[in-house]
Amino acid sequence: MTELQALAAEAYVYGSPMVLGLDEVDRFTRKGMGSVAPAPFNEFSHAGALAGPRDSFVSVNNDTLYSVAQIDLSGGPLLLTVPDTGGRYYVLQFVDAWTNNFAYVGRRATGTGAASFLLTPPGWEELVPAGATRISVPTMVATIVGRWACSGPDDVAAVRELQAETLLEPYWTASGEPVGLPTHAYTPDGEPELLFFEKLRARMAAFPPAAPEVAYQQRFAPLGLLDPQSPYGQAAPELAEALRAGFAAGKEQVEHATTQGESPEQNGWKLAYHAFDYNADHFEVGTLKDPQWVCRDRELGRVMRAAAARAGLWGNHGYEAAYAMTWNDEDGEPLDGSRSYTLRFEKPPPVDAFWSVTMYGLPDYYLVDNPVDRYSIGDRTPGLAYGDDGSLTLRLQAGRPADDKTAANWLPTPEGRFRPVVRMYTPRAAVFDGTYQLPPVRRDQEGAGGQGSQESST
Repeated sequence: MTELQALAAEAYVYGSPMVLGLDEVDRFTRKGMGSVAPAPFNEFSHAGALAGPRDSFVSVNNDTLYSVAQIDLSGGPLLLTVPDTGGRYYVLQFVDAWTNNFAYVGRRATGTGAASFLLTPPGWEELVPAGATRISVPTMVATIVGRWACSGPDDVAAVRELQAETLLEPYWTASGEPVGLPTHAYTPDGEPELLFFEKLRARMAAFPPAAPEVAYQQRFAPLGLLDPQSPYGQAAPELAEALRAGFAAGKEQVEHATTQGESPEQNGWKLAYHAFDYNADHFEVGTLKDPQWVCRDRELGRVMRAAAARAGLWGNHGYEAAYAMTWNDEDGEPLDGSRSYTLRFEKPPPVDAFWSVTMYGLPDYYLVDNPVDRYSIGDRTPGLAYGDDGSLTLRLQAGRPADDKTAANWLPTPEGRFRPVVRMYTPRAAVFDGTYQLPPVRRDQEGAGGQGSQESST
């Protein structure tokens, strides 16, 4: 690999979270996502149902109703109003254009009483209205990802009432219409690699990062990423080839970091408790600046950011929701729907809110359709069969178990490769200090696919 190709690979790792994240911002404003209808900038779109297979988003959760807003502060500040939820768990997570989580509003961070927050753009220095808390947004465009605890279909109406009282309004000093995402000066036909770098060039200019990262960006000048005009329409053959090769190599590096990265393991689970600690610069309401939750190694942080965007875009810090995931059983063999597995919790995960296990297909990390419309199991799932000792044994397989008691605890898998994710909302200290251990995923030894112990899934 040439030096220019290696530099392009580095730029891919650095820029892929922004490109991926802002592509999703664009999608949410124009097309929406399954249960979340499209909404223009500075308006919430509130889901009226839990996410399912038609919600094609990386590692989307099946635990909460979503409220999503893409915000653009180029027209001025916004006033956010949240209702009194009566103790119900919710979180509004704020994500900047570089996918940094920089603020939280909700039960853990700010309580469940009614409140107001003024969202201000970079460089804004005017007075905050009485009774409101300021949240300084690092980039002109950002995302609010709201999650509302919902115990099932009978609880949806109550959540919908709370969503309707969650408002974004222009502040009185607002000066104009939002600008939106930058347009691409060059859109290459059939060249996804060059399109990636063109998006990155335009977006880096529109949404500058924190000062230490601005200096780092200078190294990408030979790739044309700092050029005021797009160089890719008539790129020299050497540059075009370097960008193509770097794109492929960078993508491979991100995939490796996603599945084989530095995250610690516990009984086969990759513990992503600190996967979102790469924000080292912007700490607003609800964030923790404690060294435990901040990665000060910027080189490592850039890789972490890329892996997190690939496998769990817009995921929370571990102190809000702790995630663990696995691709393999306890023997290190890849999880596959041609086999059946058990996951036995001797004790439930220790949390202050709730926990779940959600099933995703590979390679996209989307929910996969199944005949019983069940995509997660957790402490709020009705009808689970617990052992006399209080333990809970989940069955993971593609077809329905023939035994009704086992079927009550069945989490359907895809027919092929899959990846389950454990979520623990507002986890307790035992999750992080290792006092609590997640159980391994054990393969059923009776035969591939649980033959003789399941009914057809068709």
